[in-house]
Amino acid sequence: MDMDMGGDSMGGSSGGPLSPDGVDFSDPDQASDFLEALLNDDELKVIGNAYARYFWYGVVVVVAIAAIYHWTRKVMLYMRLRAAARGAETPARPKSVLAKWFATVTAIAREVTYFDLTPYRLPSSVRWFKIPPVGTIVLLITYLAFVLALEFINDSVPGAQFWQARGIRAGWLAVAQVPLTILLVGRNNLFTLTTGVSYERLNVLHRWSARVMLLMAIFHFSFQSKAWSDYGLMKLEWSTDSCPPTGIAAFALLLWMNLSTLAPFRFWLYEFFVWQHLITFAGFIIAVAYHLPSTATWSRIYIYIPSALYIIDRLLRWTWLVWSNKNLSRATLTRLDGEATKVVLRNTTIKAWRAGSWVHLSLPGLGAFGWAQTHPATIMSTPTSHGGDMVFLLKGHKGFTKRIMESADSSIDALLPARDAEKGQEQRQTKYAIINGPYGGHHQDFAAFDSVCLIAGSTGITFTLAILQNLAERAANCGKRLPVRKVKFVWCVKQHDRAKWVNNELVAAVEKLSRAGIETSVLIYATCDESLTESNAEVKLCGCNCDKSQGPCCCTAPGDDDTASEEGSTKAVAQAASPTQISEKDPDSAIISVSRKEIVVKRPWLPCADFCSGRPMLRQTLTELLDGADGESGVAVCGPIGMGAEVRRAVVGLSDERAIHKGSGAQGCYLHVESFS
Repeated sequence: MDMDMGGDSMGGSSGGPLSPDGVDFSDPDQASDFLEALLNDDELKVIGNAYARYFWYGVVVVVAIAAIYHWTRKVMLYMRLRAAARGAETPARPKSVLAKWFATVTAIAREVTYFDLTPYRLPSSVRWFKIPPVGTIVLLITYLAFVLALEFINDSVPGAQFWQARGIRAGWLAVAQVPLTILLVGRNNLFTLTTGVSYERLNVLHRWSARVMLLMAIFHFSFQSKAWSDYGLMKLEWSTDSCPPTGIAAFALLLWMNLSTLAPFRFWLYEFFVWQHLITFAGFIIAVAYHLPSTATWSRIYIYIPSALYIIDRLLRWTWLVWSNKNLSRATLTRLDGEATKVVLRNTTIKAWRAGSWVHLSLPGLGAFGWAQTHPATIMSTPTSHGGDMVFLLKGHKGFTKRIMESADSSIDALLPARDAEKGQEQRQTKYAIINGPYGGHHQDFAAFDSVCLIAGSTGITFTLAILQNLAERAANCGKRLPVRKVKFVWCVKQHDRAKWVNNELVAAVEKLSRAGIETSVLIYATCDESLTESNAEVKLCGCNCDKSQGPCCCTAPGDDDTASEEGSTKAVAQAASPTQISEKDPDSAIISVSRKEIVVKRPWLPCADFCSGRPMLRQTLTELLDGADGESGVAVCGPIGMGAEVRRAVVGLSDERAIHKGSGAQGCYLHVESFS
């Protein structure tokens, strides 16, 4: 597994093709001399280093293209905000030739890259399963093809060094992946700063760069092993050279790191995965440093420089961690119906963050190892919505989040009352909290779009509600008109009462948006709620005959194929058709529209929302959004993996049907899918 060895007898890379002719391999001296000549790479290491540089030239080109697009897009969105402030008509619609050309290119790229094949509904045992979007798949295939081309192009070295040359080049390409793998894991890495892609979205590239590194390491070992075994020199090489044992050690650690990053392992044993991954990574770097020979000093820059950058990143993160927690925050934990926990952090040092940002939350007093456990949590509040407090919603699954829920005080109140109504909570038990962040929030500014649709599932509302509140506060307080004209807010939960978690926030946001002249609608879908299905006993949601003795009906809402037959019912629901009916079983609810397959109900504690039974027909929702848009639309979704995949497919399908920015007059649609756990 050498990348460099001395010696120049019997020809070789610096004295013509190496030939085994006339060599008596039974003679230890001749065999040793031939092995030394075989391992000589005075020229091969120069070629290998050149191809490693070519790889990085390719990386720089890709990053430069992404950065140019990102900053051009930011400038265009900023110009929309300025145009709206000046009172321009349809500021979200491209008008100049250059803007229209840019919109067309963007629309074509979105249709290609947004599509997702992940199934909508997955069994709970495989919740981790996800097929990357087509854009990610194309990028990964291009990445792999580029590296394979660098490995096998112009690699026909004559003589006995044919396989040795391939192995050496593979070794250089393998070590060239190390800086990319390390840079992609940094929270504030150069790629994020230049392209605007948050580090958690780059994590898939982090994992696949390690897999490409593993593939190149396999080539490196396999090709060199063939070069040695063809002449019966395998045993001699292993007994006389220290590189094979150190190389195998590095390979074993690299193999384990790749196996342990597979989705099932990360999903079921995440906390263990994090700790063992850091330890294994440190061991791998040490093993590689020992494996690289001192004569190939050029190769060491691919280890030392990224390692130094990683250490600097860690030091900066620790410095930020200490500063951001200098005001020791206390967290109030409130247990909610639906196995969720409200966490409110007061007296935090951090006073500003972007909508949709998240932090790593740690509660040192939560159990014996609370200090060592963290959990990513999206900040549901904005810097001004709750007097500077950070508010989170955590679903109690297992491990850390389950312990938080079990230690929280129970509550029957609505989740996020105003500060005056929260005074009683001040007497409750609180715990010290440590936050690391905020991170994320790198999506495009939704205030710069004409129409906005925010879609959430379960506690994914923490992301979409933060955006909604941000839009409302800017519309109410900035004193300038925004490009956004319509906002549609869709939330899918199991029980409609869980809307009480955020009823005050929703009411306040809708009122602010309405006062600013922004049309806003809130739709809440309850998938397993008997109180909605039984509000009208004669109505069957899906024509089903569910056995209610086994639990509430959780049938799927009508699919897109039923849209045409339900057109009249959908219009009636959208118009809040009368007459209004009062349910005898629940006098606090008013059925404003009943169709053959859908019930829409109003609740007095959230008058701005329409409650529906079943699952949302996302394609129909997006169709209504795009049909009424007079400029580019923006869609954000945060929920289960299948929900994000369905929204992706719907956006791609509707974009293709409308021939967006291809002469039809239809306007574009930006989509942001936030990861959900």
